[in-house]
Amino acid sequence: MNNLLELGKAGLASQPFSNLLGVELSSISQGNAEFRLPLKEELKQQHGFAHGGVVGTLADNGLAFVGGTVLGVNVVTSEYKINFVNPAVGELLIAKSQVVSSSKRQAVCSCSVFVEKDGQESLVAIAQGTITKI
Repeated sequence: MNNLLELGKAGLASQPFSNLLGVELSSISQGNAEFRLPLKEELKQQHGFAHGGVVGTLADNGLAFVGGTVLGVNVVTSEYKINFVNPAVGELLIAKSQVVSSSKRQAVCSCSVFVEKDGQESLVAIAQGTITKI
């Protein structure tokens, strides 16, 4: 396991809410990160889709952690926008994020959230956010 992945997993472990949901950091490198979340019944809304708040949380983690790869670990999300493009019906949510642009104090990042069903990934949401160094 690389040092950045160990650092990221330790940071994630310190987030009670992400732990409650079951969020997992699967990979991270400078400018890229991937999170996974098994889609259990407790994370769905009344129509059987992943709840939008769950998808948003996964995107927020993706944005913040990838921003941290270029700004350092002391960062916060100062804003983000998310477009839900398809319902999340499947077994696993996957958030893939990357840094779009960065300076000394902030990074603009994007995150695509997918749902995996029967081994196939489908796009669920696209988010963009600004991550700020604190």
